Amino acid sequence: METINTDKAPEPIGPYSQAIMAGNFLFTSGQICTDKSKSKGIEEQTDEVLKNLINILKAAGLNAKSVIKTTVYLSDMNDFAKMNKIYERYFGVVKPARSTVAVRTLPKNVKVEIDLVAYSNNK
Repeated sequence: METINTDKAPEPIGPYSQAIMAGNFLFTSGQICTDKSKSKGIEEQTDEVLKNLINILKAAGLNAKSVIKTTVYLSDMNDFAKMNKIYERYFGVVKPARSTVAVRTLPKNVKVEIDLVAYSNNK
């Protein structure tokens, strides 16, 4: 296993890594927006979270086409359509498998958290 970290995504707020490469698979921890974006809307938060995930993928030598599964956590399912519009900009052609779950609260009271699993043919 290899720990993947990049300074182009927020440092973990707990005892975990940004991502772990295990064989051909990359597993990311859930990503949330930074404190400075916390007060922004779901669109801005989703965009920042996905940019962070793309930066983690790049640090592992991967890209959005490598993503096979995402999980989206929303604090308000009424934000689904707005989140989905931003999400599609990143994964529109790729269309990885996805679960979307409504939760009561998220760390730092953000609106969205996303994690993913990616696959590399190069390992």
